[in-house]
Amino acid sequence: QVQLVESGGGSVQAGGSLRLSCVASGDFYSKNCMGWFRQAPGKEREGVALIYTGGGSTYYADSVKGRFTVSVDKAKNMVYLQMNSLKPEDTAMYYCAADSIAIDYGLGTSCPAPWLEYRYWGQGTQVTVSS
Repeated sequence: QVQLVESGGGSVQAGGSLRLSCVASGDFYSKNCMGWFRQAPGKEREGVALIYTGGGSTYYADSVKGRFTVSVDKAKNMVYLQMNSLKPEDTAMYYCAADSIAIDYGLGTSCPAPWLEYRYWGQGTQVTVSS
């Protein structure tokens, strides 16, 4: 079991930045996939940024590439999402997630993007970007 608690959400104008944090407790070190998902009203939850904690490979949704950066600090049991150049379409509830589901594709190991793959979730933190 692992418990996840997010923080750092808020309201910001377009072009601004926010840094989300997720602190993990419990069986953190066995979870080799961690990252961030988001869900806007009326839309399906989507993977935003994921990181394989065993090797550092990352996944980013096309809509956030070049603007968002996911990182993990194992010593502090923390996962971060640095969000720059925010757009109104980034407005959503952001969730931290974790599980032991890294996949070895032969050429490398990475984490799956579908949210249904993940069992452990935080309660979410709201991000609102105004134009």
